Amino acid sequence: MTAAPPPTSSPARRLEGRTAIVTGSSRGIGLGIAERLVAEGARVCLTARKQDALDAAVQFLGGAEVAMAVAGRADDAAHQEAVFAAVGERFGDVDLLVNNTGINPAYGRLVDLDLDVARKIVEVNCIAALSWVQKAVAHGLESRGGAIVNVSSVAGVRPAPGIGFYGASKAMLTHLTEELAVELGPTVRVNAVAPAVVKTRFAEALYEGREEQVAAGYPLGRLGVPEDIAGVVAFLLSDDAAWITGQLLVVDGGLLLKGGV
Repeated sequence: MTAAPPPTSSPARRLEGRTAIVTGSSRGIGLGIAERLVAEGARVCLTARKQDALDAAVQFLGGAEVAMAVAGRADDAAHQEAVFAAVGERFGDVDLLVNNTGINPAYGRLVDLDLDVARKIVEVNCIAALSWVQKAVAHGLESRGGAIVNVSSVAGVRPAPGIGFYGASKAMLTHLTEELAVELGPTVRVNAVAPAVVKTRFAEALYEGREEQVAAGYPLGRLGVPEDIAGVVAFLLSDDAAWITGQLLVVDGGLLLKGGV
């Protein structure tokens, strides 16, 4: 039986008039999220390291009226501050934040992991996300109200041999999500999503050349695509999720039901 394709229905404009920052958004899941937010009425600032890729993404999203971009490292505090300043000048106050940036430069057993690499993974995947939230609060998000979504991973829910420290960092990000939800409520909601394998350049090593075999482990019979994650993130940012905070929403095609990661 052929797996059903991802939904293609037109989204409601639930985010009309709101301004979002999406980190790690020049391609892949981040760009998919930005595209969905624009479709729902938001204005979006994209961030990533390479300006040329960001410029292309802005044009893809519809140009300067709905999107802007600021290049820099996600874990650079000066870059974060520059993003909020640029967004404030162009679009006004930030209402929504999506911490999507993540790295996984190591593969193998934890006992063989270079600890400097481990520190970098935590710096980018966890501490940078917290810093983005701190900057958002410093720029008035807590007093105005808004929503934050952190992109975690199913690798942070179950053991994931080979990418175990990446998973550990994502488990930390999930816990940070819960703590921030308690601290920032009732004005700011903070949630997280945990994707399984999504067909992006970042995840190619997990399925390239054997996609059909990998997809066979998913009850829904296919790997994810960025749109699968984007729709869930948009929901969590919208008023449709007004009574949801501190939650991790697993978006995995049913993978964990079969015990896999």
